[in-house]
Amino acid sequence: MILLVSILLAVFVVPSEWAVPTVVIGGVLELGEAWLWKRYLPKRRVKMGPETMIGQSARVETACLPDGEVRLGSELWAARCDGGAAVGETVVVRGREGLTLIVERAA
Repeated sequence: MILLVSILLAVFVVPSEWAVPTVVIGGVLELGEAWLWKRYLPKRRVKMGPETMIGQSARVETACLPDGEVRLGSELWAARCDGGAAVGETVVVRGREGLTLIVERAA
């Protein structure tokens, strides 16, 4: 992206004697950015799967007495809350069984 911006600047904005240095500087910055991303990304683990839901807060959509639905992010999930929870209450995901989340009232 930096290289593209530098090319556009060289063509449309900067004086002609600065066109080549502008593109060279943009290319160097682009290579530096690519090197930093290559170095940073392998150290970062991808978080995915159902285990990422454990500990997240959800909002009760239909009363959990003990079964109901909760909204986690933008998704509706079937949920079971042994203590019960009213509509609009915030609950915390403690586990899952298949596609049913096990939740409890937030402290």
